[in-house]
Amino acid sequence: MINPREIYDLMLDYGTTNTQVKEIIIGLTWTLCTAEGTGLCMSPGIATRILPWSGTLVNKSISELAPWLLSWDNYQATIAMAAINSVINSSSSLPDSGTVLSPDGSANLAVFEHFLPQIRNKNVCIIGRYPGLNKYSSQMQMKVIELQPGGEDFPAPASEFLLPEAEWVFLTATSIVNKTFPRLVELAKNSKLVLMGPTVPWLSDLKHLGIDYLAGIKVTNLPALRQTIAEGGGVRIFENGIQYCVVKL
Repeated sequence: MINPREIYDLMLDYGTTNTQVKEIIIGLTWTLCTAEGTGLCMSPGIATRILPWSGTLVNKSISELAPWLLSWDNYQATIAMAAINSVINSSSSLPDSGTVLSPDGSANLAVFEHFLPQIRNKNVCIIGRYPGLNKYSSQMQMKVIELQPGGEDFPAPASEFLLPEAEWVFLTATSIVNKTFPRLVELAKNSKLVLMGPTVPWLSDLKHLGIDYLAGIKVTNLPALRQTIAEGGGVRIFENGIQYCVVKL
């Protein structure tokens, strides 16, 4: 297993292209970058009026924005992740080899529905609170860890104690952006580890960093996705423009 910190060098390798950015939308929940392809990343969720580079990003090269992934500024890191994903996910064939999820219920919970037969009655840790998760609380030993915990969540430091004991861990790919990815992957090394969410980069190399499954998205309707993000959509993007896809690495 390669040191999980190598994720940043791996991502930056894909960000060296001179492909120009065509559009960036920073929505309430999701940030979208279109270049040759489309990349997503969860937005920081912190309102600000003083972004100094607003209005200057279109026509910049991906290689100019990619180094922002290492920034501790949440907005810069988010834009870099979306930009690099626009490169990776436009050329990756991984989603075509995976299972496209067509859930009967809430589409944003499709990944948990897919894995339910394998995780039922297991010790499961989920990094990030997904709307509607409580429907599974009686079917597994579920512990949700959140940077901004609600009443039923564990705070981030609980990862040090809970992840080493977990049989399955579902890790939001936003952890790459907020720099918690290396430590969380290290803590979950004895579990089955699923990297999930629209922020997922479709990279088979993630297997060598300790990831067992990728549960990312395929864009099915870009105009609908753009409009939904621009209009503040959160879980609505799973109904308007994308589908979850699961790949075993």
